[in-house]
Amino acid sequence: MRRFVGLLIALSLGLPAIARADALDTLKAFVRDVKTGRAAFTQTVTSPDGAKKKTSSGRFEFARPDRFRFDYLKPFEQLIVCDGQSVWIFDADLNQASRRNYTDALGATPAALLAGADLTRDFDLVTLPSKDGLDWVQATPKARDGAFQSMRIGFRGRQLTAVEITDSFSQRSLLQFTQFAANVDLAPQGFKFVVPSGVEVIEQ
Repeated sequence: MRRFVGLLIALSLGLPAIARADALDTLKAFVRDVKTGRAAFTQTVTSPDGAKKKTSSGRFEFARPDRFRFDYLKPFEQLIVCDGQSVWIFDADLNQASRRNYTDALGATPAALLAGADLTRDFDLVTLPSKDGLDWVQATPKARDGAFQSMRIGFRGRQLTAVEITDSFSQRSLLQFTQFAANVDLAPQGFKFVVPSGVEVIEQ
């Protein structure tokens, strides 16, 4: 199963003007100012030795503080959706859906960025040197027993362009974003999941 924690922060954005802001200022402005959005994403997962890579892609929508929807389209379909109370993961090919409590699913994870959490409470934030044409922030969870080691968040100007997550097994997930639209009107029903008839539900 894809690591949905890494996906939940896959956000590209357009932000209000920030004069000479560094990447950390831009990140804080994103969490503060971007309330809804939609975009396309591509995710590349690399094994710890760098030998194996898997690529997937799709689209997502979010509405702060607690609703989001990720539709994986390639190479196979999967849906991840949060209605503010539960996070659902639906695999059509397995005819299976799993549900987790929203608070338990997020915690001090990359998903907290999407949810609009207090970043300084849950993460140590450091501005990194520019690389590959992007300005970077590193976020390291203060709780050391979570599912990931750290994440790097890359901006090109005021637009979030990439997020790289290193999990607790040293596997890396690189997320890249295009076609982002910020602060758009989104239909509430898009963040609701209705279990299809005959689908097995697993409570986590």
